[in-house]
Amino acid sequence: MLDENDFRKQADSALESLKKALMQAEESSEIEVEDQSGALHVSFEDRSKFVISPNAPVRQIWISALATSFKLDWSDLEQDFVLSKTGERLKALVSRLINQQLGEDVVTLA
Repeated sequence: MLDENDFRKQADSALESLKKALMQAEESSEIEVEDQSGALHVSFEDRSKFVISPNAPVRQIWISALATSFKLDWSDLEQDFVLSKTGERLKALVSRLINQQLGEDVVTLA
């Protein structure tokens, strides 16, 4: 497990990269992205919202989306935050969840 400083560095880097990818996706899809005190908020036209935030005490990135909480752990092997249940990396999971919410495959986060 990462110590708190390493977690913060990895989480900040991962969320900054995700934010840039989401902002690019914002131009071609029906989403709006905001960074609110280190948490990313992805809003949709139907007023639903996803929240992606670091949770330092447990060293995870949490995603609240589709009435579910997804908790991603750091993987040294993947060098990314990963959902252990599916093996999905952060950007792949967020892409899938956004596309599921939109009902079409329009967002691919790289």
